[in-house]
Amino acid sequence: MKTRREKIIAKAIEILKSDPNGIRYSDLVRKIDREFPEIPVNTIHGVVWNLETQVPNEVYKPARGLFRHVTFKEEEISEKGQKPSLEGEKIKEEDFYKPFANWLVNELEECTKAISLGGNRFRDKWGTPDVMGKREPSRSDIVKAPTEIVSAEIKIDTRDLITAFGQSCSYKLFSHKSYIVVPKNSSQDDISKLDSLCLIFGIGLVLLDNSNVNDPKFEIRVRPLKHEPDMFYVNKYMKLIEKELFG
Repeated sequence: MKTRREKIIAKAIEILKSDPNGIRYSDLVRKIDREFPEIPVNTIHGVVWNLETQVPNEVYKPARGLFRHVTFKEEEISEKGQKPSLEGEKIKEEDFYKPFANWLVNELEECTKAISLGGNRFRDKWGTPDVMGKREPSRSDIVKAPTEIVSAEIKIDTRDLITAFGQSCSYKLFSHKSYIVVPKNSSQDDISKLDSLCLIFGIGLVLLDNSNVNDPKFEIRVRPLKHEPDMFYVNKYMKLIEKELFG
């Protein structure tokens, strides 16, 4: 007869073998609990929490709180060099600029106006945000806050996440808040690292469905922290888009 611990580990391995993407800790506990209702859930928690150290030849953690079976480890490595197929490359990154600008204004209410930019509008090696917005006080506000500038970098290629993060950091030079927008189908490890970096640097992290321009399903993962940019650069770059953003 197997002990409770052995039953839990065996079932966990069986479940992980059936899911190449891996399973979050809480989901794994729930699945095991459904299989063994007679075993107290606290016992399941006590076994599963460090599963990767108990059976390292069977289980590993590609990201914080995510368990994956080792048979899918090679697959994860090979996927890093592949470019995602987006409906035969019909979908372009620029297609998401306007939807995100609208989302910033209407859904998140982070901006009172937002516009699509991209390209090389700022004409320097530090890059140009894909979307820029402003937040201005309304006439009905009793206490009027100063104007805020918001910038965003959008990437639909999962290989460009490091570049996108670097660009969103540079936008803090002239923005009160900066966002990075990346695909939901990025590896869990990459998203977990971006999550931590965004918390450290005060950058907003948003996930999107890069296969659906009509409904990208933007999802806020980390909210940006407001900071004071360098006003010299704020005015330098805002002059280049003054009519579009402030007109």
